[in-house]
Amino acid sequence: MTTTIEGQVAAGFEPVREAFAANFAQYGDIGAAVCVYRHGLPVVDLWGGSADPGAGRPWERDTLQLVYSATKGATATAAHLLAQRGELDLDAPVASYWPEFAANGKSEIPVRWLLSHRAGLVALDEPVSLEGALAWQPMVDALAAQRPQWVPGTEHGYHGRTFGWLVGEVIRRVSGRTPGRFFAEEIAAPLEIDFFIGLPESERGRVSRMVYKEPEIDLATVPLEALPEEFRPMVEAQRDPVSLARRAFAVTDPVEIDFNSPEVQAAEIPASNGIGTARGLARLYASLIGEVNGVRLLTAKTLAAATAEQASGPDRVIVLPSRFASGFMLPTDMVPLTGPRAFGHPGRGGSLAFADPESGLAFGYVMNHIVEGGEDLRAASLVEAVRKSVA
Repeated sequence: MTTTIEGQVAAGFEPVREAFAANFAQYGDIGAAVCVYRHGLPVVDLWGGSADPGAGRPWERDTLQLVYSATKGATATAAHLLAQRGELDLDAPVASYWPEFAANGKSEIPVRWLLSHRAGLVALDEPVSLEGALAWQPMVDALAAQRPQWVPGTEHGYHGRTFGWLVGEVIRRVSGRTPGRFFAEEIAAPLEIDFFIGLPESERGRVSRMVYKEPEIDLATVPLEALPEEFRPMVEAQRDPVSLARRAFAVTDPVEIDFNSPEVQAAEIPASNGIGTARGLARLYASLIGEVNGVRLLTAKTLAAATAEQASGPDRVIVLPSRFASGFMLPTDMVPLTGPRAFGHPGRGGSLAFADPESGLAFGYVMNHIVEGGEDLRAASLVEAVRKSVA
């Protein structure tokens, strides 16, 4: 069955509409939206499919989608805005804002190492209950007391779950507001964007329901020799229950979190439960590299500091090469963006948001079919179509 695609594309960006339609016809999209800004103006704004297949609810123009780790870019933006205002020094010790953080030899860790995944606080010796994680304080107390997993600053590893509580607590200590509230008041409101870290009850009815695709290949049992050599260390780490690759995503008890649940969506988990539209994400990133309706969030100087490479090479958690700026991922084979100066963040299962200052592009793609454990071409095909449209 052909999915109806709604929305608009500017002349020259027709390849993006074609790629978006192909995502439904060939690559498994159920409900999704994509938006592209160029030089502060929208040139692509498309949506289609089902927001809730079980209920038969269609994806509308204002449907909201949880985007997992694409949230990290929004959280990082809040920290950089505080730095730009002179309220936060990213190179000052975390403990100067959060004194309890100094425990277990962490007194000299600078804020920037939290943003660039260099602090070594990827895991907890004792996981926190889910209720404690959603309540905020028990989780940040546990992180303040935790010993690092490596000598901070000497290596990097993706703080997939802990990033949001770590950076978010610094935002809270500096601003006096939770990271979700700060983002809502200082970023979302001026830009008039649909994006929330901690979903208000009034917006609950607009949220799409996620559908999870079972991996086509069970990496827990497939023989290592059957895999490409470069992926074998990663798979070995995933099979080891005491590896950082496993422990980094086991900081709560239970480990698995139901991100479709109203309680989880209402809480503030600034690494992974941001909820918004593709339009909101694209507009956010557009405001980082230029003006959107007269609003530019970060100056060119702040942006340059925020997007300068801080870590590159083997990742202690992902067990593949990764590149990080201060809160943003930088282009790699695993994170395909439109140019070498592009920066942004993907999210679990397929979502992606980024900006490219060289081409003036800002991009947001959100979807409710969470695809893991195999090749997922949806975001990459859209990025390639955008690249062709501006070539």
